[in-house]
Amino acid sequence: MPSQTHILTDVENRVWVANFHADAAGTPQLPGDWSITKQTLRGGRSDGVDLIELNNGAFSISILPTRGMGLWKGDCRDVPVGWDSPVKQPVNPTFVDQNDRSGLGWLTGFNELLCRCGLASNGAPGTDTVLDNNGNAIETELTLHGKIANTPAHHVEIEIDEEDGGRLAVTGTIDETSLFGPCLRLTSRVETTVGSNRLLITDTITNLAGQPGELQLLYHTNIGRPFLERGARFAAPIETLAPRDPHASTGIDAFDEYDAPQAGYVEQAFLMELLAGDDGRTTTMLCNSARDRAVSLRFPVSELPCFTLWKNTQSEADGFVTGLEPATNFPNLKTYERQQERVLNLEPGQHYTTHLELSVHTTADEVQQVQSEIDAIQDQAAQRVHRHPIARFLPI
Repeated sequence: MPSQTHILTDVENRVWVANFHADAAGTPQLPGDWSITKQTLRGGRSDGVDLIELNNGAFSISILPTRGMGLWKGDCRDVPVGWDSPVKQPVNPTFVDQNDRSGLGWLTGFNELLCRCGLASNGAPGTDTVLDNNGNAIETELTLHGKIANTPAHHVEIEIDEEDGGRLAVTGTIDETSLFGPCLRLTSRVETTVGSNRLLITDTITNLAGQPGELQLLYHTNIGRPFLERGARFAAPIETLAPRDPHASTGIDAFDEYDAPQAGYVEQAFLMELLAGDDGRTTTMLCNSARDRAVSLRFPVSELPCFTLWKNTQSEADGFVTGLEPATNFPNLKTYERQQERVLNLEPGQHYTTHLELSVHTTADEVQQVQSEIDAIQDQAAQRVHRHPIARFLPI
């Protein structure tokens, strides 16, 4: 069977498909209990949000082209994957004022399993200094985690291919562009194979401008129950780790362990540099207390050299969640990250590509295999765990 491509959105050519469905019944060359479905949500703050359900028969994921190609919720072998946010439904970016609450308005749409933070900036809100169109230095206010998660895709297509065990993919293209400002394009491909427990996310960011442009990218991967619970554990091959602030220092002895939901819990974050295996990739994992369910991330350290563990085990009603966050930088104010040379600079037309593999494990044997993989990488070197914040990771 030749590869099939279906264009669902193409703004330039005035193409928009309201509803789409494909499965094995209509594609007999590719058997299996797979399907790809597209619909547009109506009502409330979800009005106008395009949702694509990519289901390989074992692992299904809801993709939101309207929200920067974020991954909303998933299900793998009847195990839900994601978290229960106070924001219950996907939010159309029209209803997100990122300047609200002193630059924290991004949080009013935050409920995805995975959302990107970037592209021109991410991290804490605050004041940055840039050059205006006359070459003068001016101050500009940056909002939390940038704009890409609230920018709709202008081109979306799906691919169905019987090669490699049956490949299913959704690709979206999003422009974060402005006159006299950043001109970056994200082309994001979410790919899986029939019957697999994993997704491969390949993102390419291109500088469309005629002059160099800055890039920051962080994958805010958010996990709740049934993986997050009292006794759950985070695992990764750590080279260097430090708490984000003095409050996080109080939890340094249990940075990789989780307690039950606690009303009023104040978030803690830990910044890390991770070791890589022989293939250049590292592996991180969150597993439940019984060690028979887990979510893992694999990615090249050369592409995403910074990692943040975000622990937010507040009450269920307020958002019981932890974040595994590989990135090109730490989520500090961009001004500081630029000083530390962790802001990427792309020449005109230059591309930057990242690869992120997200897998769900639903047996004790699968979880142990991932743990053994992490242990083998950690054997290269002992962990360097700092009990207090360090200047190389954040301003102190």
